[in-house]
Amino acid sequence: MRRLMVLEMVTLDGVMQAPGGREEDPRGGFTHGGWSAPYNDSVKMQVMGEGMSRGADMLFGRWTYEKMYNVWHGRTDNPFTAVFERSQKYVASRTLRGPLPWVNSTPLEGDAADAVARLKQEPGLDLLVMGSGVLAESLMRRGLVDEFQLLIHPLVLGSGRRLFSDGVPYSALKLVKSVPTTTGVIIATYEPVDGAARKEA
Repeated sequence: MRRLMVLEMVTLDGVMQAPGGREEDPRGGFTHGGWSAPYNDSVKMQVMGEGMSRGADMLFGRWTYEKMYNVWHGRTDNPFTAVFERSQKYVASRTLRGPLPWVNSTPLEGDAADAVARLKQEPGLDLLVMGSGVLAESLMRRGLVDEFQLLIHPLVLGSGRRLFSDGVPYSALKLVKSVPTTTGVIIATYEPVDGAARKEA
């Protein structure tokens, strides 16, 4: 059975919206885009690179897929584009239809959580969600997440879309690894105590 990991940059108050750039995601009038950049260092880049080098099939919501495609497609100035290009990418969307523009991209058919549950039963690489908060929440509600890797930034924004919003199901987690960076980011890896997170009642 394939494992599913959710990888997110978050603030101390749980905000995950637009870590990479000012114009990345202004939905809801969010004005703090790009908040993660001042905290980048070699430790953070090394851990991210190690994680990506293990290989995984990627899961995206439409918004994140289109943003990632616009930022990373065709670039040659970094080690990450090649990983994104060769990885299989599954996209949850009610509006996108294939063929999708980014190589190795496939739209998920029907309900996203049902489709991901089926993917987990198939042979292949583990599955990785990056960003894609709505998708991540739907997978949490179905108890499909096996691991969270959270890059917790020493910053409180007070507003913005949160990873664990009101109403997500109860889930006790255990810390299995933590790495501090030179800028105060804690890269923490958690697993649900009882395997996959509890399904929503």
